[in-house]
Amino acid sequence: MAYWLFKTEPDAFSIDDLHQAPEQSTFWEGIRNYQARNFLRDGVQVGDQVFIYHSSCKVPAVVGIATVTKGAEVDPHQFDLSSDYYDAKSSRDNPRWVGVTVHYQQHLARPVTLKAIKADAAITELALKKAGRLSVMPVTEAEWAHICQLGGTE
Repeated sequence: MAYWLFKTEPDAFSIDDLHQAPEQSTFWEGIRNYQARNFLRDGVQVGDQVFIYHSSCKVPAVVGIATVTKGAEVDPHQFDLSSDYYDAKSSRDNPRWVGVTVHYQQHLARPVTLKAIKADAAITELALKKAGRLSVMPVTEAEWAHICQLGGTE
């Protein structure tokens, strides 16, 4: 099992939306960065644990946990002209983008803010601390456990 952090803008899709989704699951669509896509395609596996991170909001923070229930599949939104995620350069014969399905596990008891993460000397490898623009990033097992502890989740 591996650990990941998935970013989402809470105005578009929040941890509460995942919690209230049918069967508490969703296809994680709209990833349009090649490095993030490669993580989804080549690294993220069924059973992996995911931090849900709210970005582009007043207080960016890790707010919950999900589990990957379905591995990488072609993101159908890339072919939909009416979608914000449409990609004219992608084709059904040669799709560029994938997504995975995640299932809600829990909210953190206390959100772990970006400010707290950046100030924490125990968190050294997390790309969020170094180059925060990536929407899918790996989390080490030690940092996963530490962030869970900070969030009041064991």
